[in-house]
Amino acid sequence: MTGINLPLEGACRCGRVRLRISSPPLLTMACHCTGCQKMSSSAYSLSAAVPAESFAVTEGEPVVGGLHGAARHYFCGWCMTWMFTRPDGIDFFVNVRPTMLDDTRWFEPFVETFTDEKLAWATTSARHSYPTLPAMDDYQGLIEGYRATLAG
Repeated sequence: MTGINLPLEGACRCGRVRLRISSPPLLTMACHCTGCQKMSSSAYSLSAAVPAESFAVTEGEPVVGGLHGAARHYFCGWCMTWMFTRPDGIDFFVNVRPTMLDDTRWFEPFVETFTDEKLAWATTSARHSYPTLPAMDDYQGLIEGYRATLAG
């Protein structure tokens, strides 16, 4: 994994909505659930869970899309790029799509979720795999394990 050069900046495909991240992610993930497959038009979606206080939209105004339910999925209103997600009731992190960032060399999924819904051929380099979501008790250890990979 390549080191993270902060701050991380990025944009949607058309560049109308820009964002900035000023601290390292808590965790990186690939989600194989069928919802993410449909939203991303791919085999899985990628996420970097970043501390909410280190995340900012610096230009433009994203719009809510997706299911409009328990998780708010934010898109560029012009090019409709799925940029980030804010789960309801969880305000300490934002799930950013790392492919929106100008520098993606550092990204590698540490955890993959919903492997029970994955396409048979879809593989990742994630160190931890879960058939659905990790148990709540697992997250602290996963965050600490990911932090250790950043330290080298």
